[in-house]
This record gives sequence, structure tokens and C-alpha cells, in this order.
Amino acid sequence: MFDYDKWQEIYNTIKKNKLRTLLTMFGVFWGIFMLLILMGSGNGLENGVSKQFEGWASNGGFLWSEKTTMPYNGMQPGRYIRFRNEDRKALLSKVEGLKYLAPRLNLGNNTVVWQDRSGSFRINGDYPEYQHVQKVDMLTGRHLNHLDIKDYRKVAVIGNYVRNVLFGPGEDPVGKYIRINNIYFMVIGVFRSRRTAEQAERDEQTIYLPFSTFQRAFNYGNRISWFAFTAKPGVHVSDVEQDIKRVLSERHNVHPDDKSAFGSANLEEEFSRINRLFDGIDIFVWIVGIGTLMAGVISVSNIMLIIVKERTKEIGIRKSLGATPASIIGLIMQESIFITLIAGYMGLVTGVLVLSGISYAMEEFNLDTGMFASPSVNIQTALVSLLILVAGGALAGLMPATRAVRINPIEALHSE
Repeated sequence: MFDYDKWQEIYNTIKKNKLRTLLTMFGVFWGIFMLLILMGSGNGLENGVSKQFEGWASNGGFLWSEKTTMPYNGMQPGRYIRFRNEDRKALLSKVEGLKYLAPRLNLGNNTVVWQDRSGSFRINGDYPEYQHVQKVDMLTGRHLNHLDIKDYRKVAVIGNYVRNVLFGPGEDPVGKYIRINNIYFMVIGVFRSRRTAEQAERDEQTIYLPFSTFQRAFNYGNRISWFAFTAKPGVHVSDVEQDIKRVLSERHNVHPDDKSAFGSANLEEEFSRINRLFDGIDIFVWIVGIGTLMAGVISVSNIMLIIVKERTKEIGIRKSLGATPASIIGLIMQESIFITLIAGYMGLVTGVLVLSGISYAMEEFNLDTGMFASPSVNIQTALVSLLILVAGGALAGLMPATRAVRINPIEALHSE
């Protein structure tokens, strides 16, 4: 491996055929470069999509009421089911796989006023448990707690977008009173969404009020609009979802086979679907990338065959002077591996630099598309791809080397 004479021969061969060697190296370079770009782009797409689900519990779900489509117990179809506070208590006691249950109310977009400023924002009535379904980061103050629910406190947690609209730059809104439908609520906290781009802005246009206060302030009685929930560890969300529907069907005289009476969304299934999608993308990237690598390796093999043919007489002389098959194979394979390794390393470094540059530019200039973020490649994956390439280079040199070993010294000396 460290035989100076061998390296001198490799150097002379490359120097003698510069253009041919450079074109061959470019094929290898381009193969690993494109593999890294493809992998980095796939990771960037995955990062962007994942950020849209940032903060959502992967073991969560939502359930709301629809109209019944089947008669049951003397009740006619076409009824719209209305949830009540008692349904929450029943679900907590009868659904074993339920970990957190958060009944919810929504007032839609309403005008919110602070002094001479106003804006239209989404008003939600929530329990503290909702924080386990959609997690947010508190910038200042605190989120809702159960004392707010118990004491019917007129408090509000506002999104960062709401703060920017209603309050001046650098002004702390905590302790200030905002007006919603002529009712005053004291701001107790400001939150920031964990999502990005438009989704984050939409989240931060929300104001959370205590559920009990919301019902009393806006004359909702004991009504619930829909439920958010999470499942216990090891329990499938779909199983909890079915148990919730079963309990609510019994309480509201809904036919057990009426699938249209309740609507639902399963975050566990959404996460699973996305994971399967990106697993497929990863497989596709590797298939295309390895195909590109192999094209470069084949070009190395072809060049080594040409080199062996050009050096037929030289190899014949070597053999007639007692050169062993191992030394000849070692020389050819060493040159093949060297060309592949240098070109592959250059492609790897260039690919990593390009991805790092794109990622830096996106962060520096805030080029957040919402669906693509931080394109990058894992260093272990990059090194594995380089090792695969080097192994391919070794195989690329093996066939020409084997051909060189089979050269008959006498025939070689008479070759042109």
C-alpha cells in the first residue's frame, strides 16, 4: 500500500492521461455529489413537513359531532349531536385508554380591543389539558391552569401575533386587559407556535380563554363543541377513538353502526402516513443515488481496462521478470481505488458545502417556504456512501486486474 514505486507509477499514468483521468473522476464525483444532494433535499423536505406538525402530540386526536343518518330508539335520523359537560365526565370514567381529554369551544374570529388598537382573532375556550395535544412555547407569563377553570377567571393567553398587533414594540401585555365582545379579560401569558411560516402565524392569531369562563361569558351554557384527546402510552389512538364514539353513542342515542354521527381526526395515523412517505422517499433516493454511483464506478472500470490494454507489454515484462499475480492485481486495484477515493471525497465535500450553504442562506435570509427547511445530510450516511463508492472502486479495478494477471508474457511481448 505504501510502496513508493507503485505510487510513482500511478502518478505517471495519471499525468500521462490527464484529460481521461479527469473525465473519469468527474463521473465518480458527480455520482456521490448527486447522491448527497438528493439525500439532503429529501431531508430538507422531511424537516419542512415535520415542522408543520411540530408541537402536535403524535398520540392525539380530535372528535366532533355530525348529523345522525340512522334511526335508533325512537329517534329520527338527521339529528345534530350536541355534547355537554357531563360527556366529559363520562368519557374520563369509562374510556380506560384515555390520558388527556380537552373539551373545546370556539367563538370564531372576533374583534379584540386594547386601548385604541384592535384586530380580529380566533377565540377558543380550552382546558389546560389541551397543552398536551398542541404544545406551544410561552414567551412570557403562563398558560391556563385548573384554578382558572374552577374560579371562572377572566384571563386570556394570547399568541405572539396578537401581541404584535395590539401592543407596542417591547410592551409587556401581561397584566393588561383586552376587550372581547365588551367583556374584559386580563392577559396572563403570550405563546409562540412551534410550527413555521403561515401555520405558525395562524396559530399565533389565537386567544385561549378558560373553558368555564368562555361558557359563562358568551352564554354557551354547558355546551361543548368538540374534544381533543391523547392516548396512554402503548394504546392506539384509533382504539381510544372508537371507545369515545361508543360511550357518546350510548349517551346520545346514536345507532352503534351509524358511522356518520361523529367526525374524527387521528394524529397517530397522520404521523404514520408521513413516516411511510419519507421512508419511501429515502429508498427512492438511495436507488437513484447508488445507480448514479455505479455509473461512475463503471466508467472507472472501463478506464482501467483501457489502461491494462495499453500496458500489456509492460505487464508481460513484469511477469517474465517474476512479478507475482498479487503484485499486479495490487497495482491495478490501488490505482482504481485511488482515483475513486479522491473523486468521491471531492464530491462528498462539495455536496456537504452546497447543502450547508443552502441551509445557511435559508436561515440567514429567512427563506422559510413552510415545506422545505434545513437541507442536510447525516455525516455517518455521507461516510457510508463514500465507503460504498470505494468498495465499488475496488470492484471496478478487480476485473481489469484479473485480466492483467491472465496475460501470457510471450504473447504480451509481441503485442502492439
